[in-house]
Amino acid sequence: MLVIASMIGAGVYTTSGFALADLGDPRWVLAAWVVGGAIAFCGATGYGLLARRLTENGGEYLYLSRYVHPAVGVMAGWVSILAGFTSAGAYAAVAFESYALPASSRPEWLPVGLLAVGLVACATCLHAWHTGRGAKGQNGVVIFKLALLTLFIAVCFAGMDAWQGKVVSPAGMTPELLSDLGPPGGWLAFATSVMWISLSYSGFNAAIYVAAEARGGGAGVARAMMWATAIVTVIYLLLNTIFLFAPSLGEASGRQDVAVVAADAVGGRSLTALVRLAICVGLASSVSSVLMAGPRVYAKMSQHGGFPSFFRSDRSPPTRSVWLQGAAIIAVVLVATLRGLLSYLGLTLALTAAATVATLFLPSRRRVQGEVMPRRRPPFSLTTVLAAVYVLATFGIAALAAWNKPVEAIAAGGTFAFGGAAYLVHRSRIDLSSRA
Repeated sequence: MLVIASMIGAGVYTTSGFALADLGDPRWVLAAWVVGGAIAFCGATGYGLLARRLTENGGEYLYLSRYVHPAVGVMAGWVSILAGFTSAGAYAAVAFESYALPASSRPEWLPVGLLAVGLVACATCLHAWHTGRGAKGQNGVVIFKLALLTLFIAVCFAGMDAWQGKVVSPAGMTPELLSDLGPPGGWLAFATSVMWISLSYSGFNAAIYVAAEARGGGAGVARAMMWATAIVTVIYLLLNTIFLFAPSLGEASGRQDVAVVAADAVGGRSLTALVRLAICVGLASSVSSVLMAGPRVYAKMSQHGGFPSFFRSDRSPPTRSVWLQGAAIIAVVLVATLRGLLSYLGLTLALTAAATVATLFLPSRRRVQGEVMPRRRPPFSLTTVLAAVYVLATFGIAALAAWNKPVEAIAAGGTFAFGGAAYLVHRSRIDLSSRA
């Protein structure tokens, strides 16, 4: 449930409109979703190998600290703080407000951002006081979200006679277009779209942040990530078939509320109301999942000395870290825009995740702060091949996307640089031998 909640967030409801504006052909956008799903499944298998090797909370920070160098781990930890949780949570909260209260319906007296801030505040209180109640609330919201999405997909495909012709020839295009050398917008635009879409899939690794508290240990965490990724990929392809082909090309292109546009094209106001409800429930669960997973990373960094000791916690939930996460998300909500966050998040999180999976293929042992850190290489198998595919594909697509969007690449580089500076400040206090 945590993985599904982390994956099905703002991205799937907003990305396709932006990608369609860049690529110009809905079939190429759907192809980008297929590529993104395949890469994500490869990544989930790689993270599954990592979870079996080291079953502790901490995520990328823990793996990169133990198996590469504390500096790299602290950089990844700060990427999680600034991008993976804070900015991603803000992205979901801002999208929640845009769907729950569109500009045309907003009362003049209601400030922009207030609804998003209220959502974050409620989720923060839920997770700050009791882990069990927070998890049950999270699971309940996810089940309700999946039920609404299933109903929406069923209604749309039941009425597909009204729009199925667009699948064959959207906006006058012919099927032969897909046999051309590439998408109308070019391969750099395709790589950028895959990078945007990777943000929608990036939550496949969410289970590793609570691995130490999960039933079934590393094997259970690995299964959860792979099954959830496969389920979400199918849901994404069904949803995007509707988003891309139900409305006309001009109606959907460039729209951040492409899901509502598609629902209106298929079923009018009644279906639009249903999809708004489904999206708002889904985005609320995404904000909740961030506040469940993120604080565990901060607590682990505090135990090792890479984060202020005030946030160290030997209990569940790590209440102070939860309050910190909530406050940080609210701060970003007040200054962020959806499209500005999209490229930055996709690029930054993809690079960190690929670097983490790449530790599977490093030399078998290294010495960190006088302690030998064993790195058992997994035996050669289909799983390791998929993990290698994930690393190579992610780095390759990230390079193309960075070339196409240099401003976002600079912002991602700045985030890593900030993490490096944080390590220099705290390095005398970092102790990876802590197992508390």
